[in-house]
Amino acid sequence: MSDTSDTYETHDLISSDRVEGTAVYNPQGERLGTIQRFMVDKRSGKARYAVLQFGGFFGIGSDYYPIPWEMLAYDPNKSGYVVELNQEQLGDAPHYGDSAAPEFDRQYGKEIYSHYGLTYY
Repeated sequence: MSDTSDTYETHDLISSDRVEGTAVYNPQGERLGTIQRFMVDKRSGKARYAVLQFGGFFGIGSDYYPIPWEMLAYDPNKSGYVVELNQEQLGDAPHYGDSAAPEFDRQYGKEIYSHYGLTYY
């Protein structure tokens, strides 16, 4: 198997290692941060959250903001994702630091989804 970008990305699919580090923008084109990781539902296999790294300086002092995956839209012109948020809205969102990762349990999921006006499933 060759090690080309074609093996890691198609029109509809992308390899997980290519998602991590991808830029996230708001609709005005302002860069909000990058996808640090994403969380996948073990049973369905669907991505549940993108964890956005935001703030800090060159990754130092950043916080992590889980965003429901369905809020992200891939924009091939930006080679990144677009989310209908601005920096102020993101600042008020559920987040955590390097040393305080939450339990990604049902209660935390409800808090995240509720913050964005979505129904947790």
